[in-house]
Amino acid sequence: MSVPNLRVNPADETIGDKGLSIRFLVTGDSSNGSIAAFELKVASGLRLLAPAHSHDHYEETIYGIDGVLTWTVDGKPIEVGPGEALCIPRGAVHRFDNNGSMDAKALCVVTPAAIGPDYFREIFAMFHAAGGPPDKAKMMDIMRRHGLTPAAPPPS
Repeated sequence: MSVPNLRVNPADETIGDKGLSIRFLVTGDSSNGSIAAFELKVASGLRLLAPAHSHDHYEETIYGIDGVLTWTVDGKPIEVGPGEALCIPRGAVHRFDNNGSMDAKALCVVTPAAIGPDYFREIFAMFHAAGGPPDKAKMMDIMRRHGLTPAAPPPS
């Protein structure tokens, strides 16, 4: 049996900016659709402009590496710090912020690999093109096209 794409960090692509970045380590393309994994870096004090959302076709597991991220899952705030893990089941409404005084880093694993770099490239391109607050309707359209269900309008 041959194993395709057997190499360290087969994706190794970083998308984002100085406040928020996503570094894909494994994508659906490199795992035959079974898993996606990315490193999430969030600057201290960053409140995301994206709305809470859910996804019906995959689970998302978060493993804290540095700092603390506050994930709100079905209305309940949960702090995830170094060495802690949080599994977000299909259909759970969630979002995250970094309310702490230090930058945070987490490993995010999505099974199966229903979301990948294309979503994040498109979202960041929209944010950069806006040069200010993003067009909320456009942001929610991008989310829906990539399998995310926005729960409410994004925070102002």
